[in-house]
Amino acid sequence: MANINDNAASSQTQCNMILEWMQKGYSITSLEALNLFGCMRLASRIHDLRERGYDINTCKIKTNTGKWVTEYTIKN
Repeated sequence: MANINDNAASSQTQCNMILEWMQKGYSITSLEALNLFGCMRLASRIHDLRERGYDINTCKIKTNTGKWVTEYTIKN
């Protein structure tokens, strides 16, 4: 019996949506990825995109509440 993994297809769909978002010039954080695309593992999707050859910047930003989060952007 074949193992059908819906997560693999979902991960690729999320990668494509995140890539398109960043290629439009937007940055993205984990909370934004969850709200926009239902992605709970942004760092994994960023890893997948880097494996595909995309050059993605990572930087830490401080939120209005004083918390530090990771923000990703794509190099053009």
